[in-house]
Amino acid sequence: MTSVDTTLAVWARSDAEWPPWMAPYRAAAMRVAAVHVEGRPLAQTLTKALAHGLSQRSRDGAIGLRAGRLRFVQQHELPASEPYEAFIARTACVPTRDNLHDLFNALVWLTFPVLKRRLNELQSQQIATDGIRATRGAVRDALTVFDENAAWWQAPSVLVEALRKRDWHGLFITHRAAWQRTQLTLFGHALLEKLTLPRKNITAHVWLLPPVADGPVDADLDLAARLTPELLATRTHLPLPVLGVPGWWPGNEAPGFYADASVFRPAPRGTIAP
Repeated sequence: MTSVDTTLAVWARSDAEWPPWMAPYRAAAMRVAAVHVEGRPLAQTLTKALAHGLSQRSRDGAIGLRAGRLRFVQQHELPASEPYEAFIARTACVPTRDNLHDLFNALVWLTFPVLKRRLNELQSQQIATDGIRATRGAVRDALTVFDENAAWWQAPSVLVEALRKRDWHGLFITHRAAWQRTQLTLFGHALLEKLTLPRKNITAHVWLLPPVADGPVDADLDLAARLTPELLATRTHLPLPVLGVPGWWPGNEAPGFYADASVFRPAPRGTIAP
């Protein structure tokens, strides 16, 4: 069995254990797992899942891009001369390999399609404007980092200020109870893939949502509306070692967990986020 087969087999079990960071993706993951057959290419499984109206963003379950309804296709359908993002924009097809990285990418598409569509639009616009160069450029780099490693966080101001200052003791110990009033969602598919083998130093690039006192926010719509090249260029994200989140990892209950300066690093002088 491949790692995809094994993972989907686990997700299909009624007694499967789901870590907290997978909560937003559980419904989509279970439905993909339910239609998977061992040895079937992942793209075919995802196509079958989409035929069952997997997305909750439209009445018929489809995910719409400018080029048509989203589909997942096998990697060999991507022309060697065409950039991945441009191909998606042109065809509404996501080239998909049979690996965990692309499985998690698909789950994010199925769960947060509006934001994924916005990222693709911005990437394809940058390619159309600047062409393909030896380096991606600042905006495309920022888009890639967002797509691979972003998370968003809605939290009380006392926690936000502690994270800005890299005050790890305040963030995770002094104000630990305040985490009950937060909402942290991991978005980056590479970030989700890393967490299949949890390590203490796995760190998300966190984007802040409006204060928790303002009420719940639909981040898929909110960030898609706000995300622009100018905003990405400001690099306003904050680093957060996600296994430090209370309730997310048993190890962070141990004395001294947050004293590891190789992971919970102090902010360099003059770099406190605004």
